[in-house]
Amino acid sequence: MNIFFRLLRFSRPYHHYIPEYAIYIFLYIIFGLASYPLLAPLFDILFNTIPEAVKQLPHPSFSLSYVKDFFNYTLAQYIGTRDGRFRVLVYVCALIVLSIILKNLFGFLSQRVMTRMRVTIVRKLRNQLYTQFSRQSLQFYHGQRKGDLISTMSNDVVEIENSLVQSVQVIMRDPFQIIGTFALLFYMSFKLTLFTLVFFPISGILITTVSKNLKKRSIHSQGLLGKILNITEETLSGIRIIKGFNAEKYMEEKFGKENNSFAQTTKSILNQRELASPFSEIMGVIVIVIIMIYGGYLIMHNNSLLTAAGFIAYISLYFQIIQPAKNIASAISYLQRGLAAGERVLKIIDYPNPIQNKPDAKPIKGFHKEIIYNNVSFHYETSNVLDEVTLHIPKGKIVALVGSSGAGKSTMADLLPRFYDVTSGSITIDGQDIRDLTMESVRDLIGIVSQEAILFNDTVFNNIAFGNENADMEAVVQAAKVANAHEFISQMEHGYHSSIGDKGMKLSGGQRQRLTIARAIFKNPDILILDEATSALDTESERLVQDAINNLMKDRTSIVIAHRLSTIRHADEIIVLSKGKIVERGNHQQLIALQGTYKHLVDMQELK
Repeated sequence: MNIFFRLLRFSRPYHHYIPEYAIYIFLYIIFGLASYPLLAPLFDILFNTIPEAVKQLPHPSFSLSYVKDFFNYTLAQYIGTRDGRFRVLVYVCALIVLSIILKNLFGFLSQRVMTRMRVTIVRKLRNQLYTQFSRQSLQFYHGQRKGDLISTMSNDVVEIENSLVQSVQVIMRDPFQIIGTFALLFYMSFKLTLFTLVFFPISGILITTVSKNLKKRSIHSQGLLGKILNITEETLSGIRIIKGFNAEKYMEEKFGKENNSFAQTTKSILNQRELASPFSEIMGVIVIVIIMIYGGYLIMHNNSLLTAAGFIAYISLYFQIIQPAKNIASAISYLQRGLAAGERVLKIIDYPNPIQNKPDAKPIKGFHKEIIYNNVSFHYETSNVLDEVTLHIPKGKIVALVGSSGAGKSTMADLLPRFYDVTSGSITIDGQDIRDLTMESVRDLIGIVSQEAILFNDTVFNNIAFGNENADMEAVVQAAKVANAHEFISQMEHGYHSSIGDKGMKLSGGQRQRLTIARAIFKNPDILILDEATSALDTESERLVQDAINNLMKDRTSIVIAHRLSTIRHADEIIVLSKGKIVERGNHQQLIALQGTYKHLVDMQELK
């Protein structure tokens, strides 16, 4: 139940809900029960079976018996008047209607309180999940499937709302309703009510047996749903490849297999969950039938203080236990599914983030001298990526990283903005270890243009001014001009306010890449990380963008990850990596003269 109480903490502060809810539920139960004691005196008077004690004014006392006898005495006085029986009927029926109206009024008000609580829990859960997604290190995503994360944000949170939070409402209301009902039943007949309590533990054990496997099945079900969403996301992202390889049937069969497994598991869960409510109703009716037989026997043999009219009222009241009991049985079943979803949500929320600011971390004011990689090593869980790399990058210099795939080029660049932390060694900016600085201030110094043009489903303006809520249109236009993007932006229907679609799908590959370069230009960073920013461009676009990049890199420190070696001929220093180590370094001419790895890479690309 730790998961249950942890999820409830998202509704804090509790004083916004609990006191108000407790008052409404108390009144809801009181007025819900008030109508049933009225039935016994009503039947007594209408059927002319009024006990002698009722025909005399009771002695005043602070007890429920005095209230009951005084009420019965008052009704008895009306009987002797003209149309007395009819007046009593109208009077009692009006009281019953009033109590039902008040019961439902306070039930509605309590529901409003629970709705506030419900919405608050869901809102805070989604906020915390999104914060976790946005602030986690990149290493977190290596072991996660995108479909599972989307499923957690959408389906698991909805499941918590529909199952767990709904169960909270039942748990906070119906047990008290049952307790209040039993208190009244004990007052009406202690012996008969005590007899009925024997059956409740039996019902509870059977209901628990029915629902005990739901949590395990629900966890499996949500895992299958994550796979379905993951395949869907991969299909939407890779639809060209799927069609190009005639793999539609293969993907459909793959999806169908997971979808069928999910459907079978869901059917089993729903069937088992829906069994709880009818099962509890059947048990309730059986108990009431036994009560009717036993209670009737007591009355027939004068072994009960209940009158026939009182017994009818007793049975009517006992029927009111069935619905709350059904609700609780269903809530227990629903709760298991909600707890399974909650476990998945909390697992992500609790996932440790190794990339954190130190308590005494200080912001860096600017970049003035140099970046130094000092004996930097880095490894993932199963493989080494960098091995004691040392590199000095003076301010204003262009350093290119080259090497075969998996050599460690991208990892070296990702360590600088602390997307990962070094395993050993250190990276310093102006002599300050970046782990001693705030991540935000370090990243403020850096602009990134990746090989894949990563854009957002928003306007051109908001993509260029990404993260800046007070961006100036003139500065955005200037950045677009430097990136040679202004011309095609101006030709769009709404210019800079045109939407570019999901991942910029309304633009060509070259246009998308020029927007990402304009975004980096707009940020005006001291340090640039360029991950082969021209690789996705045609020849004409490459020339336009390369000119813009060359202008952008003036008076800036640039780290260029190069696959197309023709773009780095003029780099101040070229670092050649192989299996996580620096094997060669120098400028283009020096490395050609070495006749080593770099010369081999150049020859493979047929460069002179």
